[in-house]
Formats: sequence, structure tokens, C-alpha cells
Amino acid sequence: MSPVAPPATHTTTRSEPSEFIVLPDLLDDCHYPLRVNSHYDMVSRVSEQWLFDEGRLVEPEITKFVGLRAGYLTAACYPDADPFRLRVCSDFMNWSWKIDDRLDEFDVDSALGMRECCISAFRDPINFHTNKTAGKMCKSFFSRLRETGGPGCIERLIHAMDLYFIAGAKEVDNRAKGHIHDLESYVTFRRDASGCKFCFVLIEYAAQIYLPDEVVSRPVMMATEDAANDHVSWVNDIFSYNVEQSRHETQSDCRLDLQDAVDYSGKMCKSAMQRFEDNCAILPSWGEEVDRQVDIYVQGLQDWIIANYHWSFESTRYFGKDGEAVKRDRIIKLLPKRPL
Repeated sequence: MSPVAPPATHTTTRSEPSEFIVLPDLLDDCHYPLRVNSHYDMVSRVSEQWLFDEGRLVEPEITKFVGLRAGYLTAACYPDADPFRLRVCSDFMNWSWKIDDRLDEFDVDSALGMRECCISAFRDPINFHTNKTAGKMCKSFFSRLRETGGPGCIERLIHAMDLYFIAGAKEVDNRAKGHIHDLESYVTFRRDASGCKFCFVLIEYAAQIYLPDEVVSRPVMMATEDAANDHVSWVNDIFSYNVEQSRHETQSDCRLDLQDAVDYSGKMCKSAMQRFEDNCAILPSWGEEVDRQVDIYVQGLQDWIIANYHWSFESTRYFGKDGEAVKRDRIIKLLPKRPL
């Protein structure tokens, strides 16, 4: 995804392309503590090996995935999960990284076929049979998730995954047709495509809470989730830009130059953070026990926001081995374009 940018009515004042961009100070408005699950090392190793074995990964995929540090992200997003639930979350997240990469290679029919297979595996992981590797992996982790997950959580996970696959197929179609979103449609689309929706449902599972439907369907709760989703998604869009532009994978319908677009994206992250805080402040009361669970869920959203930021520099996904320097200086030297 490209940095979020305003509509094409804006014009640039800069004529020469730059060789670097300066990241906005995304941590300035986000003061949540970073917490990492104490079971991280053990669970991360086991889950990675599960992915390599069940997903039939070979080099250089294995080395690339190790550099991703997906287990660190999971451990920071679900810092209070017990080992069993952290393992399920880690398997789910590791699997989703590979699915996300695969969808980039698919045509629309293949993406929709993947959706049908995986959703069927989620619906009935015991009795559904498939020869597809992705479907078999779904059966593995989702059958374990069903052992301890509440019915509302399970249904929300399946629904969120369905939205993710539909968005993935739409993105494939957009790419094939050269369609570029305007800002408003991009924001709505990105919320489904980001994967945040199913990751946020996993907060319930990891924390062993059971949010009633009337809570999760309340507009103020949905607005709180959307704001967290927007922040995570737009931070990732900013951080992933350099790698994607080197692969000729970025698109824009605006007339801003790159640094202006990055700055504008930073302002949208700031706005999302403010919306998140504002909505958290007006969440209603549902009674002592439900309020306790809502507080835990909101804490989970905060964990996701701050974990995503710090993980981005720990991982090699966006900045290679330069994450520490980029985090300190906020300067990114643009990569050369790869040959077409």
C-alpha cells in the first residue's frame, strides 16, 4: 500500500524528486507502554517451525520469514496470553503473513478459491477435507482455537476473515484493472484489507474475555476499533512505501510530491490516534463485569498500536538491517527501482 494522500485538488510546490524521505514522528502522540509476552521465545520457535513444516517453506523463504520477526509482533500484541492461546494466535498470525504474500500472486479466481477453502475450514475444521496446504493449516490452528474460544469470538473471527479475503480479491482486481481508490474509498477498503479486524478479535480470545454482541456492535465501539485499525494500517503504509516503490507497486491519484504525501499520512495517523482516544473516553457502561472486559479489550487495542510501531523497526520487512537507525533518525534513503 502507498502512503495515504489527499485528493488531486492539492498541488505540489516541489519540482525535484528527493533521494530520501523523512518519517513523521509517529510516537509523539502514542505513549502506551510496550509489553512483550513472557512466553515469547518458546512459543515463537515452535510456531515458526510449525509454519515451515506445515507450509512447506524452503529457503530463501525461511530466512526471510525469520527476519520478519512475526513472533515478536504476536507476543507484543497479546502480552498477557497464556502459552496455549499465544501459540494459537502465533500460528494464526504466521499463517496470515504467508496468505497475504500469496494473495499478491493470485488472480481474482484464485483469491476467491482460497477464500472458499479457508472459510470452510474455519466453519468446520474437523470434518472439512481439503488437499490445499492453506486449508490444512486453517484446520490445525482453528480446531485448537475452537477448544477455548467463545461462540461470539469465533463467529466474529470468521466474519472478519471473510471481509479480509473479499478485500484481497478486490485488490487483485484493482491491480489488474489499474483502478486507484480516492481517499474516502481507500480508507474503507483498507480497514478490511489490513487484517486488523481479525487480529483485534484475537484480543478477546487471547485475554479469555467474552464480549456481548450488543457491546461490539455499539457504534462508539466500532469507531474505536476503526481508529485503531486506521492507525496501524497507515503506519504500515508509510513504513512499507520504500520497498513497494522499488518494486513498482505504488499508486497515487494525488499531485503532492512524496514528502508531502508522507507528511499528510502522518497527520492522518495523528488524527486516528486522537479519534481513538476520544472514543475510548466516551465508551458507555454496561455493568461492572462487562466494563472490566471492555477495559481489557481496549488495552488490547493499545497493545496493538504500540506493538505495531516498535515491531516495524525490529523486523527486516520494511527497513532491512537499518531499522534501529531509521527509528532514531527517521530518515529513509529511497531504494533504486528494480528492473521491470
